[in-house]
Amino acid sequence: MVTLAFLVALEIAARHYGLPGPIFNQAKEVVVAPKSGFLLYASMALMMVVLTWRQRFIATGVAIGIDVVLVLVRWVADIKVTEGHPFGSGALWVILGCAVIAVTRRTGRERVLLLKGVGLGLLLVAGRKTGDTWLLITSKTRPTVLDQYVATADHALGNPSWLVGRIVEATRPVGTHLLSFVYGQLAVAAVIFALYQLRHVATERRFPSHHLVRTFLVIGLLGPGIYMIFPVVGPIFAYGADGTHWAVADIWPGTPPPMNTPHPMVFDEITPRNCMPSLHTAWATAIFIHSRKGPRLLRFAGTFWLIATLGATLGFGYHYGADLVAGVVFTLTIEAALRSVARGWDRSGIQLVAYGAAVFAVLLMSYRYLPVHMATYPWVFGPLLILAMVSVIYCYVRITGRWEPREEPKRQPEPQLEPV
Repeated sequence: MVTLAFLVALEIAARHYGLPGPIFNQAKEVVVAPKSGFLLYASMALMMVVLTWRQRFIATGVAIGIDVVLVLVRWVADIKVTEGHPFGSGALWVILGCAVIAVTRRTGRERVLLLKGVGLGLLLVAGRKTGDTWLLITSKTRPTVLDQYVATADHALGNPSWLVGRIVEATRPVGTHLLSFVYGQLAVAAVIFALYQLRHVATERRFPSHHLVRTFLVIGLLGPGIYMIFPVVGPIFAYGADGTHWAVADIWPGTPPPMNTPHPMVFDEITPRNCMPSLHTAWATAIFIHSRKGPRLLRFAGTFWLIATLGATLGFGYHYGADLVAGVVFTLTIEAALRSVARGWDRSGIQLVAYGAAVFAVLLMSYRYLPVHMATYPWVFGPLLILAMVSVIYCYVRITGRWEPREEPKRQPEPQLEPV
């Protein structure tokens, strides 16, 4: 109910600014070519963790069949797909169909389990649509941005976006294609990792108390709220060609930004203010954390996705280094809170979440009110920023390590004495 109320409120807010909201955008994809067909099929795969293998094959076949029919109808009607993917609506039909089956054909625990699976799949899709609407709202409601503050503070870290941007340009086209794929398919990658975590749901008839999808959704819910407080558009817009006449100058990634006294700058009403913190970094960090308990291949994939995402966020000029530091702290704080909810709050959980939240707040305050000092004394503030992030990582690893169930050593049978 809370989620539905939030979506309705966001729909109303979007309509107030003359924009389609998340509910409308999702509903039209039942027929219209969806923005991301891969995401819809990934959401269906997430829903199918509650189904048997036979039911999964049937659901997949039905989804593909519906997509084939829709493609043929568009072809006969001469409807060209100019935006989005020609497939994906079939997966949405199957998810909604399973919801109808749960209500009309299932009872008891079977109904609850199937509805949870449907809800999980729809939440992933709704999270994507909610994020898109939030970004549009930030561009309409925040006419000024704080890029000059973050760019100045980023001198303490050595302006990593400018450095990585030049590296990515030097590796064209292979480097850009690889990083673009990683950056664009982050949600699909999260589903793959989540499917491993939820692989036993169908047999155990219950969901684990904590899993990756929960962290992903909470990050996507809370992150845009920070965008409203700290609006930033990113180097490629504030200091690059993509910013057109709104940019300070066209100097990214060739020339580092000047160390002038920063001030808020007016920007267009189109570009999202979605930099602080870097949610792509936050989501990739969540994938990395949840992949640590998987097999070696999954752990390797989680590490690769994190490194590649960091390279893409910096190398494409979407984020400053300061955004990434804040994104890591943001994720660890949310992950600690969700794990505490799942296991029950105690003193260690409260302290960990409070410490992470305090460090995150200090980072934002320092970016806003101390950027000139940070740029003037980079050898002081640069290590301090990294130390603050590492301290949260250390506390998270140390405290959550205590929460893990310890395996009791197997008791060795006592040797039997032979009678004399």
